Amino acid sequence: MDLNKKNMQRLALLIAFGLLLYWGLTHPQQATQVFSTVISLQLPLLIGACLAFLINVFLRPVEKGWQLLWGKKFGLRQQAAQRPVCLLATTLLLVGVFFAIFFIVAPALRDSIISFVSLLPTRLSILEVWWSELAEFLSSHAIRLPEFSLNVLEIQQQILGFFSKYGQDFLNTTIGITSSLFSMVVNLVLGFVFALYLLAQKESLSRQAKKIILALFSQKRAQQITEIAQLTNRTFFHFVTGQLTEAVILGSLCFFGMLILRMPYAGVISVLVGFTALIPIFGAFIGVGIGAFLILLVHPIQALWFILFFIILQQLEGNLIYPRVVGKSVGLPGIWVLAAVTLGGNAFGLVGMLLAVPLCSVLYALARQGVNARLAKKGVSPKSLS
Repeated sequence: MDLNKKNMQRLALLIAFGLLLYWGLTHPQQATQVFSTVISLQLPLLIGACLAFLINVFLRPVEKGWQLLWGKKFGLRQQAAQRPVCLLATTLLLVGVFFAIFFIVAPALRDSIISFVSLLPTRLSILEVWWSELAEFLSSHAIRLPEFSLNVLEIQQQILGFFSKYGQDFLNTTIGITSSLFSMVVNLVLGFVFALYLLAQKESLSRQAKKIILALFSQKRAQQITEIAQLTNRTFFHFVTGQLTEAVILGSLCFFGMLILRMPYAGVISVLVGFTALIPIFGAFIGVGIGAFLILLVHPIQALWFILFFIILQQLEGNLIYPRVVGKSVGLPGIWVLAAVTLGGNAFGLVGMLLAVPLCSVLYALARQGVNARLAKKGVSPKSLS
């Protein structure tokens, strides 16, 4: 290797990276602290970039609708107004959907708790009678059950004693949660503002990024980086749209199934299941847990039927709907979708579940291109092997 200026720079960078890696491996706590500090400082920007990508998924069809609305009258004035008008409409639409879901689920949860509290004495009386009849039946077969007796006033006193005993701890915990929540809200607001700036100037930012890549790398390397970036963008876009489609399908199936089975809160629970289904594969279980709790407060037996119904629906969704809808949208076979979600969830939790499928799809596409290129050099057609 010639020790010219370019190779010396590469060697210096390699040595610096090796020293940094060695320090990180020998001082894991300090390295983790530095990494966490850097991430916390850049958190609003990272949140803004993620929000910009998600909002852009909905902004694209809105802008196409704006162009179709004007038709042949679409000119310079309409083109200048397209981005601010469509961005405002998209933002209002998403915020409206979010608050609509929140104000649908929260009142239903409140009404269920109020209904449960009002029906508690009756439920306990029925349970006591049922237990007495069961004990009497089993006693005729030489089986004795312990006595079952409930005092509503005593239960209420125990609940009040619990809150009075642990009230201070609960208050301190609430204050800590409120402080963390305030910090999160500030980061979300800053990130949202940053996302709007990114979307308002996304074309110019894209051109600037391409200029920087061309300035730092060779023509061939810059072309490869640009192609990988475009592939990643397409993959993530198709993944988000496929995930939304899958959530709508699952929520609709849940709604009609609950209507057929005459279960309460069909609309609320279906919206909740569809919303939580945005988390790949396992997210809908969060919605079914809350939904089963809502039904349990009013109709305990139907809560069991609802769980059984959703287990069947989840099998249909996990084995047929999700691999076909989302896997097809990102060009990834169903078996790799399941593998990506499982490995990503075990390694990085919820974030890993969300990012594993599109990342795996990008790697799958790059690996396929590399294999096909090597086969072409050997004169072997990929189609002849299928």
